[in-house]
Amino acid sequence: MSDAVLITGGSGGIGRAIARRAVEAGFSVVNLDLRAPEEPLPREIFFSCDFADLVSARAVLAEVAAKHAPLRLVNNVGVVKPASIEETTPEDLATVMDVNLRSALLAAQALLPAMRAARFGRIVNIASRAALGKELRSAYGASKAGLIGLARTWALELAADGITVNAIGPGPIATELFRRANPDNSPRTRAIIEGVPVKRLGTPEDVAHGVHFFLDDRAGFVTGQVLYVCGGMTVGLAPV
Repeated sequence: MSDAVLITGGSGGIGRAIARRAVEAGFSVVNLDLRAPEEPLPREIFFSCDFADLVSARAVLAEVAAKHAPLRLVNNVGVVKPASIEETTPEDLATVMDVNLRSALLAAQALLPAMRAARFGRIVNIASRAALGKELRSAYGASKAGLIGLARTWALELAADGITVNAIGPGPIATELFRRANPDNSPRTRAIIEGVPVKRLGTPEDVAHGVHFFLDDRAGFVTGQVLYVCGGMTVGLAPV
């Protein structure tokens, strides 16, 4: 059985923390990202991949599936295009959907033959608390809600093959991506932090901890679930 974990967007932020945790757990890591990590990890293999480019992404995923046959997949790659409803363009919506949502479908399709043959698989989609609604996140929120929908649908389709599919919904996490969309000096950013019940931003390691529960061999009876790693922000909100 392959011990490889395929992580999309594994060179920075949440993806990097997931990769580090995977190596600590004894897995090898196949990292698909636009840019290589600054400091490669032991047992890490990097592939440059542009998930906005359908043809290129399919080619890279086919190579990964043929050479490494990972049985664990973390769909983490993502892009944010903050904008009000009036300012959200069809082009931005398409880009966000291609990178955040279509990438998950492509990656899962590429790895499913090996998972089905092994009668084992673990798929984790990195969604977001924004799937429950967040101002200025029309495209992003829709894409992350879509990842939850995919996880719940795939969980039903793949359960009989020994493949579990779950989602993580991070709240505000202190990453470069978060800082770009939420500048430190912004009143909106301060309001976000003050609204977190635990009174701090989350860390990429907080998210990685939840992901690796779902990736574990022993998590075979947990599928179709969403774990919000949000410092309590979703308490009292309707679940998706």
